[in-house]
Amino acid sequence: MKHLLRTLATLVAILMALSGTAHAQADDSLYQQLGGQPGLTTLMDDFMTRLLADKRMNPFFKDVDHKHVKAQLVAQFCEVSGGPCKLKGPDMKKAHAGMDITKRDFNALVEVLQDSMSAQGIAFSTQNRLLARLAPMHRDIINTP
Repeated sequence: MKHLLRTLATLVAILMALSGTAHAQADDSLYQQLGGQPGLTTLMDDFMTRLLADKRMNPFFKDVDHKHVKAQLVAQFCEVSGGPCKLKGPDMKKAHAGMDITKRDFNALVEVLQDSMSAQGIAFSTQNRLLARLAPMHRDIINTP
């Protein structure tokens, strides 16, 4: 009986390990589809350029450290897409406090991001996967009705 329980426990452990590996690989797929770290860096270069050129977005980004914001965005998108990065710094609510961000502002930023992704040749299905993972952040970013 002890042998049977030990065998079952070993089998369960192996299945859990295999399941975790498969899950990690599935989670990594979006990061890979975005081109990994080089792809995200290129995407954020384009995104920052577009944010600064966009009349709706420029006021939020013109007086900030662009290199720092870009680095934070690369880390955030890396983490959200299943890559190996961990975003450091304040959470989204604290980072955007006092910025008077409306739903319209948030939607404009998403538009600019979609333009950047399209310009980088990122497949529409990959764009949708990323946007679906980013969408819940709106609760912490929008802070003005």
